[in-house]
Amino acid sequence: MVLELHQLELRYEKLRRRDRRREAQLVASLAEGGQLLPIVVLASGVAGRYVVLDGYKRVRALRRLRVDTVRAVVWELEEAEALLLERLMRTAAAHSALEQGWLLVELRDRFGLSLDELARRFDRGKSWVSRRLALVTELPAEIQEQVRLGAIAPHAAMKYLVPLARANAGAATRLAAVIAPLRLTTRQVGALYTGWQAGSERTRELILATPQVYLRARDEQVQATAQKSPAQLLLDDFGALGGLARRARRRLEQGLWTRLLAEEQADVARLAARARADTEDLFTRWDREVTDAGRSHADGDPEAA
Repeated sequence: MVLELHQLELRYEKLRRRDRRREAQLVASLAEGGQLLPIVVLASGVAGRYVVLDGYKRVRALRRLRVDTVRAVVWELEEAEALLLERLMRTAAAHSALEQGWLLVELRDRFGLSLDELARRFDRGKSWVSRRLALVTELPAEIQEQVRLGAIAPHAAMKYLVPLARANAGAATRLAAVIAPLRLTTRQVGALYTGWQAGSERTRELILATPQVYLRARDEQVQATAQKSPAQLLLDDFGALGGLARRARRRLEQGLWTRLLAEEQADVARLAARARADTEDLFTRWDREVTDAGRSHADGDPEAA
């Protein structure tokens, strides 16, 4: 059947993420060859109105082309059953875990399906359902909207922004707001996340103010490191270790310890103990390597005996 676009209800558009590149390709294809595949709809219960199940990209593309009608096929199913069937007919790669979470939330909240029922309908365990529901709960709504619009890749959001949101939802939202306009790759989002987690307040300010500058500087640093010889890398490590030790000693000599709160002293003492253990492990290994190397040279040199 042929429907006019104003007859469509796009109530499930929020369950899908967008991909600008693919949508541009679809617009070009429709402009050249017209609509080849019908969209899938359900009767909405209101005369002359239909709920779109599949074909949201085609509807948006037709609107961009100023086409007023769309070919459609009507499914005669209950709405919840139709949603599940449409999901099963799509390939697994078409759904990220976040999109699965959106669908699960819709089925739970709109149709009242229990955790047990959702697990049965998706042929999964309850833990699988719970994890995906938690993704939607833990990730701020602003970030979910950026994923839907295709500004942030679902994999990047799950791998980096969800853990950050669990610890600090405000920080995750601020970082996502910076990332979204840049259309970064998952690798680049990971680099910003790593820099944020390990960096100082100054580093975080740099990431928020000029993320591309931070990424460029990081790439240059990685490239420079890759070009260094093994000897230079070891020299850099020991040089940095010595510099950090001297800087920390100066802070103690200036009386910093006595100005710390009790909780801060406990945190510093814990990390100092860890640094001492790591340093002792390093020099234990150093002594072993130097001793073994000396013995090896002696064994191989007849004049060394």
